Amino acid sequence: MENENKYQEFFRKSKEIFSKNKEIYCPYFDCKVTFNSDGFHHLRYSARRERDKNEQIFKFSFLPAAIKIIQKSGTVQEYRKDFIPIKEKKNKSELVINKIREYWGFIAIVGKEENMIRIKVVIRRVGDGKIIFWSIMPAMDLKGNSLDRIRRLATRGINEE
Repeated sequence: MENENKYQEFFRKSKEIFSKNKEIYCPYFDCKVTFNSDGFHHLRYSARRERDKNEQIFKFSFLPAAIKIIQKSGTVQEYRKDFIPIKEKKNKSELVINKIREYWGFIAIVGKEENMIRIKVVIRRVGDGKIIFWSIMPAMDLKGNSLDRIRRLATRGINEE
């Protein structure tokens, strides 16, 4: 029950952060990055399955850091591009059109001293659509002490970052 209450608190605060930060200026793109329901959904679900509650809490706990990283990033560390089929309706018929899907990764070290962790903030765009916040994840090997550090960091309050 305590774990569920903790999850609900992180979930509520994360929704609040999304609603207060609908668009964040990013110097790398020289435009605003949109925080919308697609990104929020991806923090909770992957491959049509709900993520583990602890993984969601981890992602929620680093939302304030993700906003700061987006606001300060002038250099991208990772980039990926692929094509995806998108269904579109035209004149009462359905067409499948391939669109470019792009991902950018901004990596930063957050936390203090023994609690430092490298996280990656992922930004996404499909076709010529909006550039949106997509995800937050650890940008490090999840073995031994690193995993313990992530667990410790994820247990802090969301406003402590």
